Amino acid sequence: MQIQQLAYFVAVARTRHFTRAAELTGVSQPSLSKQIRVLENSLGTPLFVRNRGAIELTSAGEALLPHAQRILIDTESAERTVREVATLRRGRVRMGATPSLCEGLLPEALREFHASYPDIELEVQEAGSRVLTRELADGRLDVALLIVPLHNADPDIQTTPILRERLVLASPADADVPERMQIRDLEDLPLVMFREGYDLREVTLGACADAGFEPRLSVEGGEMSAVLRFVQAGLGHAVVPSMVLTTRPQLRATQLDSPSLERVIALAHRSTEALPLAARAFKSELLKHLTTLVSDDLGLVRQR
Repeated sequence: MQIQQLAYFVAVARTRHFTRAAELTGVSQPSLSKQIRVLENSLGTPLFVRNRGAIELTSAGEALLPHAQRILIDTESAERTVREVATLRRGRVRMGATPSLCEGLLPEALREFHASYPDIELEVQEAGSRVLTRELADGRLDVALLIVPLHNADPDIQTTPILRERLVLASPADADVPERMQIRDLEDLPLVMFREGYDLREVTLGACADAGFEPRLSVEGGEMSAVLRFVQAGLGHAVVPSMVLTTRPQLRATQLDSPSLERVIALAHRSTEALPLAARAFKSELLKHLTTLVSDDLGLVRQR
């Protein structure tokens, strides 16, 4: 039983005329009649009573008609859905990003993507780079924005560096701190520190250790949004990515003269399969958005 045979059957059932059904379906009358006979043979029973001047459905034809109509409706709906996905009228992007990128880069990038593709569903998971790598490998994410190099390289994960970002010292807007500082200058400042396992914690503590001191921590244990709120409340200062301060006028950024205090942001996906069309569209929109971010003041440099 073929879809086209059911279409011919329904056309004959509606018109009760083989010639008109052939015109309706765009085939010759002999071809249509042959396909109806093939369908009847495959089912083992006649579907029409062919009387002179009249075509009537048999009891088998009456039983088949509602099923055939439903199959044709479902087939048309399936084809329409696939076309909509293929033309990005529908679809879904499952993406992940680190907390700092959810705070800085992602909101505006998603806004621009949604404006271009309003019917694409967006699912966002906020987590650290290590968790996002596992989620990608397990197929629970299509793409992820994370920090490289990865702690545990996975041959099934492809990473494309897209942006290099400077880390800065975040302070309350009214804090008495200079515009530029050396890492050594942080020894006398109370620092708000990220939780254990957070990449920025390791980078900050490593830079301080290289400078020969252990920083004085006023508060520790938070993630990005909490750390920024603690700094804003006057509990201390924090080393953060420059982007997260662009929308926080209550905080100011101080440049830190250390080449180690920067990070590389990458777009990652599974190397074992092609990106879904909607995810490829997001990648394209994201790369376009990055051209608006490049800034010497913020220490943002496009990676190529």
